Amino acid sequence: MSFFRRITQSNFYIKLTNWEYWPFGIVQGPFFLYWFWYSLRARSLFFFSASNPSILMGGMMGESKFDVLKLVPDELKPKTILVKLPTTREKVIKQINGYGLSFPVIFKPDLGERGWMVRRIEGEKDVDAYLQEIKIDFLIQELVDLPFEFGVFYVRIPDEERGVVNSITGKEFLNVIGDGSKTLQELVLEKDRARLQWETLKQQYQNQLNEIIAKGKKVELVSIGNHCLGTKFLNANHLITPPLNESFNRISKSINGFYFGRYDLRCASVDDLQKGKVKILELNGCGAEPAHIYHPGASLREALKVLHTHWKNLYEISSTNHKRGVPYLTFQEGRQIFRRFKSLRTG
Repeated sequence: MSFFRRITQSNFYIKLTNWEYWPFGIVQGPFFLYWFWYSLRARSLFFFSASNPSILMGGMMGESKFDVLKLVPDELKPKTILVKLPTTREKVIKQINGYGLSFPVIFKPDLGERGWMVRRIEGEKDVDAYLQEIKIDFLIQELVDLPFEFGVFYVRIPDEERGVVNSITGKEFLNVIGDGSKTLQELVLEKDRARLQWETLKQQYQNQLNEIIAKGKKVELVSIGNHCLGTKFLNANHLITPPLNESFNRISKSINGFYFGRYDLRCASVDDLQKGKVKILELNGCGAEPAHIYHPGASLREALKVLHTHWKNLYEISSTNHKRGVPYLTFQEGRQIFRRFKSLRTG
């Protein structure tokens, strides 16, 4: 392989030439200036804490996923169990059975972000492996086996009766398709998005890497819908319609103190999405993004425009709630939450 070809096929080059893979801080960096400007206007570094009064810090960080999910009506969410550490495999299995669940299930940290430690658990061996790694309380969630997964971002100004969905992100799970001659390893390494996950995939599929995949056979490599785990995010804003807005207004107004954030959900069809017939896996507050901006090949300039509007909406909602009597977190309160979040994440 020539030097030039080695360069153009390197992970560094793939990330450099596709901004969707850039580190979070590079894309979001310019908006720290917006945060500072809006903080000056609000006279609070944590003005965003008023965006969703029922969620700690508005959902920017440190909130319990379990506590947030409790705000969602039962018929719209999967069965979810909070596991407190320390625990044992036997206790975890007892909890799973006690709630009428069975493998496979999803394990995820109660405090987490960007796909960190979210795992599909197939059986007791996976439970053992997870307990060896996890250092904080975690959730066991029913596996929602529905074919479509979306991220739906909702915005409502507190003084207004109705809000809008301003972003829908479709998700295509990381996969490869066989050609009848290449091994699984070869298929992974020739696909940029999969190759970026190679270090994880080679461990997960170590016993299958030399298997030749039949022509046309689709192998789903990762079943967790997170961009950091290789999921392709697709701009699905064409699905925003008046009936969909009406459905998510109804859902959002049933959640006390929620005005700004993203639903990560699954559904059986696009028609069910329009009707609000969904299962909400997570409700993310003001720390979430309108993730359709990460559509492959999307314009960075357009993404920055979307994020500009995103921060403008966040400030308007927060300041309106503050005028209605919702306090901003004090500097001491915000610092305490930040330190706790970081200490839990680092063990």
